[in-house]
Amino acid sequence: MSAHPASDAPLDPRDTTDQSGPSSPSGSRRRLPHVPFWAQILAGLVLGAALGAVVRVYDVGWLGQTLDTLGSTFVSLLRTVVVPLVFFAIVVSIARLREVSNAARLAAQTLLWFAITAAIAVTIGLAIGLLTDPGLRTSVSRDAAAAPSGSGSWTDFLAGLVPDNFLGLSASPDGSGGVSVEFNVLQIVVVGLLVGAAILKTGEKAEPFLAISESFLSVVQTVLWWIIRLSPIGTLGLIGTAVASYGFDAIGPLAVFTVDVYVGCAIVLLVVYPVLLRAHGLNPLRFFAGAWPALQLAFVSRSSVGTMPVTQYVTTRNLGVPREYASFAVPLGSTTKMDGCAAIYPALAAIFVAQFFGVDLGFSDYLLIAFVSVVGSAATAGLTGAVVMLTLTLTTLGLPLEGVGLLLAVDPILDMMRTMTNVAGQALVPTIVAAREGILDREVYDRPAAGDPVADPGLLADERELATV
Repeated sequence: MSAHPASDAPLDPRDTTDQSGPSSPSGSRRRLPHVPFWAQILAGLVLGAALGAVVRVYDVGWLGQTLDTLGSTFVSLLRTVVVPLVFFAIVVSIARLREVSNAARLAAQTLLWFAITAAIAVTIGLAIGLLTDPGLRTSVSRDAAAAPSGSGSWTDFLAGLVPDNFLGLSASPDGSGGVSVEFNVLQIVVVGLLVGAAILKTGEKAEPFLAISESFLSVVQTVLWWIIRLSPIGTLGLIGTAVASYGFDAIGPLAVFTVDVYVGCAIVLLVVYPVLLRAHGLNPLRFFAGAWPALQLAFVSRSSVGTMPVTQYVTTRNLGVPREYASFAVPLGSTTKMDGCAAIYPALAAIFVAQFFGVDLGFSDYLLIAFVSVVGSAATAGLTGAVVMLTLTLTTLGLPLEGVGLLLAVDPILDMMRTMTNVAGQALVPTIVAAREGILDREVYDRPAAGDPVADPGLLADERELATV
């Protein structure tokens, strides 16, 4: 990381030294106590749930509208930076691979471990579904069944790889007199991969373009970090709106399915990942301590892409993965590595829908679910939710798409845990691959969380340092 001049250094919230000059006869003044970022997030969760319950019970319209505005504004801010963030992150990460001597081997190892962990996750999802029969143990009405407005299929997935324009952007009227701009994250990834490869092929003549891309990426990451600092407010609005709109009673008819998803994600997080870490001589507790800032943001924002800069930051600074490799693996994982949304969830959802509509699944169908989850996870590339991957799975199996409507009521509640699992996997794979290739900085990885300023998310306020990762 580049060092900052002393006169331009950010204030450390734990530093009680007066840096603004005398303000009292003693030459010092009392500073307000610092509230850690995780505590701010937790406060937003608790307060949002409480306010959402008030709206639902007492029908306080203005409060519900305020919560909805806060949550939707936060998500809109994240969406604003997704296109430049993903494009330039992929371009720069591909170009930086030339700084790694065994780049091809690292890329192959990364993709292999993406597939291995996805296969384990989908197997766990299938096992839980077969053991608990969530589609037979539900009181949800068939009246709630409704096909989604959009769906995914293999032909749509393959056709969607080729954008209609440079970044695959499209615009349409939004019904309120304005224009809504849509984008396909997977198309942006494809274009970014091509441009990055072209930079490598062009060589010295592409250096000015690469320098501009790196500068632009730093600026976008800085802007995104400012948005991330608003997460406590966004949390309050998003959780409050979810509680006000669905209430806790929405979980009742789908209680078994909801518990299945959380249990499946917990098994992957707390059993599978620690076993893999131990197998590579790594301390699981240190991994979760280092990755915690990214995990908590993922839980709240429900966005792997929005969390990507923080994931890359902690993977490099807390877990000891080389910057050149992390700048390739993390952006790629943030758009294609989804153990929660693309493995556990579609496996359980497919079993739920099949059981609910009385469709028998055979051994070949379960193998097909596993194949779709391992190969088709890139279809989930986006900001939040996993509807595309679910519809892709149901279409492949020939199951009724109306089953999607049965699960939408609890999707925001499920998506928080799913996204946390996604991001954990996106940090885990680069860590394991770096350890296997002997390039992991064990001193950084084994550094205790106590006394490590990076481990305290409240100290990540130096967005300029974040942007240099």
